Amino acid sequence: MLKINVPKNVKLIINILEKNGYEAYAVGGCVRDAILLKEPNDWDITTSAMPEDVKNIFNKTIDTGIKHGTVTVLIERTGYEVTTYRIDGEYEDGRHPKSVEFTSNLIEDLKRRDFTINAMAYSDKKGIVDAFDGIGDLERKVIKCVGNPEDRFNEDALRILRAVRFSAVLDFDIEENTKKAIIKLAENLNKISKERIQVELEKLLMSNHPEKLKTAYETGITKVILDEVDKINSLGKLDETLNLIRKMPVNHYLRWSALLNHCDKSTVANILRGLKFDNKTINIVSRIVDATNNELPHDRAGVRKLIYLIGEDIFREYIEFMEIYISYIHKENLEIQKLITFVKNEYFDILDKKECISLKMLAINGRDLIELGAGRGAEVGEGLNMLLNKVLEDSSLNTKEKLIDIYKNR
Repeated sequence: MLKINVPKNVKLIINILEKNGYEAYAVGGCVRDAILLKEPNDWDITTSAMPEDVKNIFNKTIDTGIKHGTVTVLIERTGYEVTTYRIDGEYEDGRHPKSVEFTSNLIEDLKRRDFTINAMAYSDKKGIVDAFDGIGDLERKVIKCVGNPEDRFNEDALRILRAVRFSAVLDFDIEENTKKAIIKLAENLNKISKERIQVELEKLLMSNHPEKLKTAYETGITKVILDEVDKINSLGKLDETLNLIRKMPVNHYLRWSALLNHCDKSTVANILRGLKFDNKTINIVSRIVDATNNELPHDRAGVRKLIYLIGEDIFREYIEFMEIYISYIHKENLEIQKLITFVKNEYFDILDKKECISLKMLAINGRDLIELGAGRGAEVGEGLNMLLNKVLEDSSLNTKEKLIDIYKNR
């Protein structure tokens, strides 16, 4: 019997439920990951006990989703979700069941789950319960729906995208009938909120195999949720773009920049805004993509100007992006590779020497200019920008005395 190393508190909850006459198992993704010798992110527990029974057995509980059978049991200030075996009722919105029916049959509960590899349960007492050959599919490295894939996708359309995400995270292929159902029902993703789409896309792009996004294109998913991928393919650049993403470190900003590097700044912002990304992501990714249009400078003054132009807050990410981008897209061009290395080295030396690269680093401020006779507002701003341009050109000018002299003799 295959043994899984279950955390002590999960084991404790299962043992307590069993001692009270109920069945209980770790279930779902945690079992899958444990079999694959990966550390599960969390441990879900399923049981024949009714929610009220779970609340009566354990001292500290939270009614997390009691309507759907889920109670959170608190042990040592950590919460563990314990859910009663259930059969889902009719799905009206392509995402959530209208109702649930509790059952005492574990297999009935496992039947409602998305993929065979996620439909396994485990307890030390009974071992692994694998009614749908999830272990076999793990060995075959395939993503396969439990039962009829069209039924599973019609119940919850997000599963369509989750299939591709699991394919990318695990480096598995999607089983043929499951893939056919995805192609047929991809349009159902229109029923899913942009926030949920974003979460799945993020996990896909941050996986070790973001190139599996091509499966989303081939099955018609991207046409529904991210048609920019289809536009990239029409340019003949999809494989190149996916390979570029994979070469990027697992960095949220760099990988999204790699995906959208063919777009202009406003298009990037609109795409990310449409996917309900936060303002910080929209700002940084759109600026990195826009910054790639700048010519690389050949001298130190040019590097200082480029830092100011792009923004010191994202310049490190810009350099990291450009190094990888150039080494891949321009791998035959040694001159541009040398140039990005020069810019990188100058950038870090500029930082090390604390050379002025922004208005806040100028040795003079607005109050100083007002004392020199500048009018408030626009005239002060114009004066400071003029002085900054001088200092970006020659960092030795960044002393108060020299800047006052330059301003007086402008």
